[in-house]
Amino acid sequence: MLSQNQFIHHVYFWLENPTNTADHAALLAGLNKLSAVSTIQSFHIGVPASTNRGVIDASYHFSLLTIFATQADQDAYQIDPMHLAFVDTCKHLWKKVIVYDSVGAE
Repeated sequence: MLSQNQFIHHVYFWLENPTNTADHAALLAGLNKLSAVSTIQSFHIGVPASTNRGVIDASYHFSLLTIFATQADQDAYQIDPMHLAFVDTCKHLWKKVIVYDSVGAE
């Protein structure tokens, strides 16, 4: 179970060229490198599941779920050299990114 203080950072990526296997592999490799950022407690890279209901948006190509102990740890992640390098080297691969951040409800 997650603690109320943990910070959830969920990022969805839409590839610029979704049928390009090299771009797919490059973004996946870049995302995997992020797992080495020290402030991340838990890390998951996903792709759309095969579920099909009206409330599901499966239009994205990758999702990245990271869990941090605190918002301060997530803030540190945003300026971590590994994260900045990821953005710099991979930003040309995506056409759209949406982020959903959340904290525990009281």
